[in-house]
Amino acid sequence: MTAPYLLSDDQLDLFPDVELALDEPNGLLAVGGDLSTKRLLAAYKNGIFPWFSDDQPIMWWSPNPRSVLKLDDFKISRSLKKTLNKNVFHVSVDTAFDDVIQACAGTRKDGFGTWITNEMLDAYRELHKQGYAHSVECWFEQKLVGGLYGLSLGHAFFGESMFTHKTDASKVALAYLVAQLKQWQFDFIDTQVSSEHMTSLGATEVPRSQFIQELQHTLKYFSRIGQWHFD
Repeated sequence: MTAPYLLSDDQLDLFPDVELALDEPNGLLAVGGDLSTKRLLAAYKNGIFPWFSDDQPIMWWSPNPRSVLKLDDFKISRSLKKTLNKNVFHVSVDTAFDDVIQACAGTRKDGFGTWITNEMLDAYRELHKQGYAHSVECWFEQKLVGGLYGLSLGHAFFGESMFTHKTDASKVALAYLVAQLKQWQFDFIDTQVSSEHMTSLGATEVPRSQFIQELQHTLKYFSRIGQWHFD
């Protein structure tokens, strides 16, 4: 049997070795299963994440190479630095998780929806309730104008999605997140698949084998911080 592998309904924490993932489409490893907290945590701990549309079965991916943002590599442009210095926005953490994930799931300007299905929304809401998923919110005149969400495991943050309704809002949220993760001595932000946007902010591609090695190292640290906040 070759990838994509069909996941068992009863073995929630078992996944095939990521090195068995397909080269085309890049990283497709398995299909099926569910989005239970136990399965999702097992996936992330093994460098795997779900990505699928409403009309597709649940698909699990581990691309090669992997896009990663090392915290010291985060790039702050001149314009972003000016925005940060002006304190245009108020930034908070975990005060509007549902609003953030709903905004990330909203229809894009091109008229198409996103990969964040209703099933995904429910799954990550549950991860948030259990203290694994977190949001960073960016506010302007008491209105939510940007933000991001993802998972925190070990000393790694797994970025899932971000949105912006005002120039630089999502970048400000990311800048605050990077600064806080540095204070907590985190190692990196997983950005999954390379994009022009994240590359411009400092993300780079690393071989999957290197990513898995660094991931296993950072998971040795217990950092499920009970109350996220910015110092």
